[in-house]
Amino acid sequence: MTAVPQEKAAQREAIEQSGWGQPYRFLQPHNVAFWVYLLGVGGGALTMLRYFGAGASFYTPALAGGVLLFGLYLVPWLLLLRHHNRFTAQPAGLLATGFVWGGVAATFWIALPANGALLAIWAKVGGTSFAANWGAGLTAPINEEWGKALGLVLLIGLAPRLVRSAYDGFIIGAFIGLGFQVFEDVLYVYNGATQLYGVDQLGSSLRVFVTRGAAGIVSHALFSAIFCAGLMWVLGRSGERKVLRGVLTMLMAMVFHFAWDDMAGIAGGSWLIGVLPFAIAAVELIALFYVLRHAARQERAWMRELLGPEVESGVVDPALLDAVSGLRKDRKKYRKHLHSRSKARHRIEAAGDLAQEIARAGGAESAGVAHARAELVRVQQGGLS
Repeated sequence: MTAVPQEKAAQREAIEQSGWGQPYRFLQPHNVAFWVYLLGVGGGALTMLRYFGAGASFYTPALAGGVLLFGLYLVPWLLLLRHHNRFTAQPAGLLATGFVWGGVAATFWIALPANGALLAIWAKVGGTSFAANWGAGLTAPINEEWGKALGLVLLIGLAPRLVRSAYDGFIIGAFIGLGFQVFEDVLYVYNGATQLYGVDQLGSSLRVFVTRGAAGIVSHALFSAIFCAGLMWVLGRSGERKVLRGVLTMLMAMVFHFAWDDMAGIAGGSWLIGVLPFAIAAVELIALFYVLRHAARQERAWMRELLGPEVESGVVDPALLDAVSGLRKDRKKYRKHLHSRSKARHRIEAAGDLAQEIARAGGAESAGVAHARAELVRVQQGGLS
């Protein structure tokens, strides 16, 4: 029996636990999650067609403007999320599946009818004034956060080995929330145009884009990233089960959603209405980075174990390992160590690529691993500055 070096055994265990390198396949006719997903997206698509269909021809300028503006709005979001997807590098198909769920199923299949029903209940229970002040905040955090999170649950069913950690939940949740946000914004563009009876449709689209786009920085993508990270802590699929932390994190996302939707009710007509948006946004962003930091802890540990044998062989030096598996401060320290931002970035990216190839090969040697390793050595020897 051949003894397995400790670092190699840890590497294989990290690959097994993390699911890194696993392929994603959407078409799974034998899988119940696949059909539930199709039912949700199909139902959402039909509702969307009915909603927009009646006035689509008359409100074409508003709809076209909304689709174009919020389509462009996606670009910086995707670049930002790609930057934060540095550890897991989830397949694009998986993230697209989550985005479509958030935009079509969660928005039109779940939230649109469910919100209308619950708002009617609040009006009957507390009266129209109560519903006007608090109805939105008591409705959307329940229907919309759980509706979006159902997409994460279905993705666990479709890709159980890929969706494992709180960090996976954070990234996938952000994509689901982004889909919801963009499709909801287009819906608001349409509603705005109908309220003005089609007058100045492009101007109306632009006004909605400015207000909803600015608010979107701390809206659905943020809520869902936090909520889904909490859900993954509750589920504990990676072995890191933190039920209390997960429940509190999910509640935090719902409270943020409530505060954002019922800001006028919270301010009570006082001067606070001018301050609350900025105060809530600041608290949300602090909470977001706190959750991200904790959610990424396990991913960083997996990255260290995955590159452990490369450190032993001298391909990856300890300082680079700290940078590629560490926090922002570790990458900043590495940049200072090299006295070059570009060299540090190229080496960190090359080490990350090597880790992904190792995971893809299941810890074995492959042409991809050899190429990524040679590329890292070339970069470290000054082949790229």
